[in-house]
Amino acid sequence: MPCDLTQDFALPHSSLFPHLRGGESLEARSLASGWRFRQAWTSSSASVTSLFSIPNPQSAKAADMDNAGKEREAVQLMAEAEKRVKSSHSFLRGLFGGNTRIEEACEMYTRAANMFKMAKNWSAAGNAFCQAAKLHMQLQSKHDSATSFVDAGNAYKKADPQEAINCLNAAIDIYTDMGRFTIAAKHHITIAEIYETELVDIEKAIAHYEQSADYYKGEESNSSANKCLLKVAAYAAQLEQYQKAIEIYEQVGANTMDNPLLKYSAKDYFFKAALCHFIVDELNAKKLLEAHEEQNSEAYTEAVKEFDSISRLDQWLTTMLLRIKKSIQGDGEVDGDLK
Repeated sequence: MPCDLTQDFALPHSSLFPHLRGGESLEARSLASGWRFRQAWTSSSASVTSLFSIPNPQSAKAADMDNAGKEREAVQLMAEAEKRVKSSHSFLRGLFGGNTRIEEACEMYTRAANMFKMAKNWSAAGNAFCQAAKLHMQLQSKHDSATSFVDAGNAYKKADPQEAINCLNAAIDIYTDMGRFTIAAKHHITIAEIYETELVDIEKAIAHYEQSADYYKGEESNSSANKCLLKVAAYAAQLEQYQKAIEIYEQVGANTMDNPLLKYSAKDYFFKAALCHFIVDELNAKKLLEAHEEQNSEAYTEAVKEFDSISRLDQWLTTMLLRIKKSIQGDGEVDGDLK
């Protein structure tokens, strides 16, 4: 009887392709795989296209229109808030729900301020936050008032540094009245930084760093206080207030000697104090002192070079050492180079 090879060796798809689900044909599986490959390729192509796409001017224009829309909405909220405030002053409103109107106005001013921020109108945002802060104070909500003044200061920093300082000072007054001296110290540092970078008034920056240090000391935050004092010392020396710088460097150096983690920084503070002493009293140590006593500017320069090869001189040290070199050379011109 002839053997039917086709029948004997016919195997079901499941044995040849065990990954196929029951009842699923090989053709269907191939079609599905091809569809998934095309889908993945289309998605990948879209991602690559987006990476190299050219900016569309229309999208920038749409963003500008969106900002303008936010600004218009913010102006409307400001006007509505002003109406609420005025209506709260009426006799009947004062008897029935006057505070509610003011609370609603506070919320509207805050929403308007945030919309101005999104539109990058920093002055308008600062003004709106200020209005909210004043109303919070009227409601005897000191914390909310201080927070709004801080928000106003942060907005004004981008447009009007002096107004930013005014708002931060208002917040500081509230925080100190509440006994929140650590927060007040933080905002004094912010004001000092504005005077450093924006208004370039070092004397006022020093005053705010000193006030911040006092508040931190009162709260036993000695590490934060020392950071502020070191800023004061650096600026005092640059302003040739050497005695003040000496006292601070020696004070901070003595304080850090008691701390196992900070005691290795003490030598740097004492060295800076010694440099200031050297300028004022012609006192120093080792090679620098010997060079100065001999009035030998070349020996002094060599001593400085040797020190610089061990520990790189920063801008402050360079300035102080140049002044010492000038005192050695007398009233003549200093070439501005320590090497």
